[in-house]
Amino acid sequence: MTSTGLPVRPAPQVTGQVRELTARRRAPRGRKHLSLGEGRTSRLLALAALTVMAVVWLLPMAWALLTAFKTEQDASDPDHWFRPPNGLTFDGFSTVWKRGDLPLWMLNSSLISAAVTVITVLVSAMAGYAFSRTHFAGRRRLFALTMAAVLVPPQLLIVPWFQQMLSLHLLDTYAAVILPQTVAPVMVFILKKRFDSLPKELEEAARIDGAGHWRVFWSVLLPLSRPMLAAVAIFVFIGAWNNFLWPFVSTSDPALMTLPVGITSVKDAYGIQYAQSMASAVLAALPLVVVFMFFQRHIVKSVATTGLGGQ
Repeated sequence: MTSTGLPVRPAPQVTGQVRELTARRRAPRGRKHLSLGEGRTSRLLALAALTVMAVVWLLPMAWALLTAFKTEQDASDPDHWFRPPNGLTFDGFSTVWKRGDLPLWMLNSSLISAAVTVITVLVSAMAGYAFSRTHFAGRRRLFALTMAAVLVPPQLLIVPWFQQMLSLHLLDTYAAVILPQTVAPVMVFILKKRFDSLPKELEEAARIDGAGHWRVFWSVLLPLSRPMLAAVAIFVFIGAWNNFLWPFVSTSDPALMTLPVGITSVKDAYGIQYAQSMASAVLAALPLVVVFMFFQRHIVKSVATTGLGGQ
């Protein structure tokens, strides 16, 4: 207090120091970030470790690709696995292409995978919005039941799915292959967590302008969740493309075969043909590689901005 009775304000520097000390005291102790340091040696060690892991991960793929370009004689010769005596050839690919109907199988896989992806993303997004932004009776129990469905292996649902499709007279149709694959509790959980992370002030501002649930969902939350939606779509597409068991069980019509099912029908009378098997695997994986190369930045962005990367 001064002689005039007015309080004396502390200097700005003193106030800043007090705030800094208070923040340090309130900061949690004992937390350490997982890091190898910022020195040159640490970076070299990290780079070497990542290189070793990348080589270990790419080695089986390189072996499969090399085997696909070998002759059947060289593919079954373990002594010359790296340098085949007869050189590289496209005989495995040409044989698989002639014996099967790859264009039809790829078309079926593309249509089915695209339909499964669109329906799954839309249904999972709406379910995630309902669990995240609405309140209704039994919401927590229903969400717990949805999460419990994650623990159920898909193989246990083959018989119930088949009986359901049989009762609906949908066997040997695209609907029989598509509809059971659209149930994805994991994607509902991921999208719910994404909607939980978005500020509620955006929803409140939209409601002040007269927006309803559908308008908030379609015009506010979905545009802000594009990276996560893209990542979910890629994962669903890859799962639907690689799915073999359910398309194999639900269809017997050759015109409805997907690529994984059709490739298994290409067999030889002389036993296992390693070059042809690897050529089939390469052809089946090639579309997925192209899709991942085009959309990999969306996966990285979604992991970096939604907390799935440990942030």
